[in-house]
Amino acid sequence: MSVADDCPCGATADAPDAGARTSPFLLTKGLEEEVYTGTREGDIEPLSQLIAADLASFTTEPDGRNVEFTTTPHRTYRGLLDDLMGKRCRLRRWLGARGRTLVPGGTLSLAPDDTFYFSDPDKPYYRFIAEHYGTRVVTASTHINVGIDDPVARLRAYRVLRCDAALFLALAACSPFLRGEVTGQHSTRWHVFPKTPARVPLFRSPAEHVAWVEAQLAQGSMVNHRHLWVAVRPNGQASPYDLNRLELRICDRLSRPITIAGVTALYEARVAQVLADPELDPLRWLDEERVLTLIDDNERAAAHASLDAELIDWRTGRTARAHDLVAALAEEVRPFAARGGYADQLLGVERQLAEGNLAMQWLEQVRRGRTPRQVIQDAIVHLAAIDREYDPGCPAP
Repeated sequence: MSVADDCPCGATADAPDAGARTSPFLLTKGLEEEVYTGTREGDIEPLSQLIAADLASFTTEPDGRNVEFTTTPHRTYRGLLDDLMGKRCRLRRWLGARGRTLVPGGTLSLAPDDTFYFSDPDKPYYRFIAEHYGTRVVTASTHINVGIDDPVARLRAYRVLRCDAALFLALAACSPFLRGEVTGQHSTRWHVFPKTPARVPLFRSPAEHVAWVEAQLAQGSMVNHRHLWVAVRPNGQASPYDLNRLELRICDRLSRPITIAGVTALYEARVAQVLADPELDPLRWLDEERVLTLIDDNERAAAHASLDAELIDWRTGRTARAHDLVAALAEEVRPFAARGGYADQLLGVERQLAEGNLAMQWLEQVRRGRTPRQVIQDAIVHLAAIDREYDPGCPAP
């Protein structure tokens, strides 16, 4: 059964790929989910320290109102989704036993002020985050990692996906509210998030990447190797020295399993295309400063209007609607998804294009007279029901 359906698939997170016959064209992939916890009324509460103490593999963020969990690397989509949903439903059961639930969105949609709730005030890095960025970093997102062992190919994929990242944000946007108000942005999360350092090169070689990170650490623009907050980054156990994957960080939190699978499939297939075509590289014909300006402009536009945004196609220089550029990209990479046996997962992209992302759906509800709080409360119930369709063991909110 394809995980491209929001249906019961029998989550088996402990042994997701055991015995699976996988295509040699499938890359490894893993997910990181940051999610808010709180009340059924939509108020987000600082529970992460308690969760991390009780549940293995769940970790805190600097502010206690969101918690993070990750999957192991998988080749199959069934294994990947079962792993993620198994952990998500485990969290839902812990919360449900305490009268709490998951609160959707990518920002503190209904928080009344900018109070920072430390998960651990004794951690110096957490204090640094609070003092320098405040609640701008208290966001919820889904990070997608795809394995790429070759360092030169990994950086070329990094360059291409930096150019494409706005398309993934357009698909994922789900943060149109802040402090109970409509902000005018579809992804308020990416609009306010402090991209750090302000200018991150496209890195022509692994040596340039290492030297640049070391220079940032020396001058203090980064405080550790993880303090590289950009839409896409090379990733591994000891960045920038021991790397094995490329991390897509731009997406707001993806709630529906069908959407998670679709966005991941689009990302994996694009990476597979880059690996197969050495000519696919923006620096082969464009000036780096021009590319970086285009990237910034497209990300701002996608944060503002998501699928309705007018973006610049980096390969042609033409302006087009993000919706159309995403659709074109999905068709372009479909042969690579088919070669890996996961073209059916692109259905999640097709449905997102047809129905609109959550930001667009929520703003339409506001236009019809509902308040942001009512929208979030309805979403709590609706998205919990979708999780139950995937795994009947997930509790109702």
